[in-house]
Amino acid sequence: MEQRVIISTQLESELVSALSECEHDKLFVLTDTTTLELCMPVLQKFYCMKKAHVITIPATDSHKDIESLMMVWKGLQEGGASRHSCMINLGGGMVTDLGGFAASTFKRGINFINIPTTLLAMVDASVGGKTGINFGGLKNEVGVFNDSKFVILDTKFLKTLDAENICSGYAEMLKHGLISTEAMWEELVSFDLDKPDLKQLQRMVGDSVKVKERIVEQDPHEQGIRKALNLGHTFGHAFESWALKRKPILHGYAVAFGLIPELYLSVAKTGFPTEKMRQTVNFIKEYYGTLDITCDDYDELIELMHHDKKNQNGIINFTMLGGIGDIRINQTATTEEIKEALDFFREG
Repeated sequence: MEQRVIISTQLESELVSALSECEHDKLFVLTDTTTLELCMPVLQKFYCMKKAHVITIPATDSHKDIESLMMVWKGLQEGGASRHSCMINLGGGMVTDLGGFAASTFKRGINFINIPTTLLAMVDASVGGKTGINFGGLKNEVGVFNDSKFVILDTKFLKTLDAENICSGYAEMLKHGLISTEAMWEELVSFDLDKPDLKQLQRMVGDSVKVKERIVEQDPHEQGIRKALNLGHTFGHAFESWALKRKPILHGYAVAFGLIPELYLSVAKTGFPTEKMRQTVNFIKEYYGTLDITCDDYDELIELMHHDKKNQNGIINFTMLGGIGDIRINQTATTEEIKEALDFFREG
């Protein structure tokens, strides 16, 4: 299915237009407790939302689980949803991931529209057709590839975010710059995240989404070049799962932290320029701080990396770079090299 991404200037008319192309007998909106309060009032004013059934699940990634999924299925069932119904996922990546999976599986699949409300969801989770939930302590362990009919990006929702959530989404933009062009990367590592210019950020969001769209179009099911989007994620998902058992961190922070050891490996193994690695690492340390791991955590982190979905035959799979935009997928590293990269992450 082809997904259409709309950079919104008139949310109501764009939503009316999208819904007219998703013929539906009933309309549902999925929110979490946060977006119900902060974002749903924007949609409630629209005439097209007059008869919409609202389903609300608990907020935060810790609730991206089977229990919340069942709440959505139950809400659809009790609201009389049929195969011809449509669901709007209004929220961050947790809502678009879980809502997309719920819509893809209910009655063997109903149409859904994503309206992402966080920077992370705008540039990453809501675009590209990945849906799913966490399971057994692992991120996105169960899910399906299925595109929403539309993604409507309206940066006015960014005004509801705190600085931490802006940083979280920005990490995925930084990754998109690294796999794209020198000019894009340079703008990203020069941007002031303490006092973000929202107008400039809106344009940068559009550029960032185009990078992801271009790659997903070439490889919708991650057989090849789409693995470029996993830069920072092999270490990042391990950091995120490690933190879940201690003090949870936002996904984008995990990705930002994951970029540090993966760029280190890129310097060592695929010739990425040391100076650009240092510039990127300094930017990450300035705005994201660091993660309090010790060498006693290395074995657990490596074990978590072995659960990564990109792996084959038990070999940990990395995306590395030879330079900005010079993507090297399906790279490997020895346990010793991984530990060396973790040393660099801790000590710099």
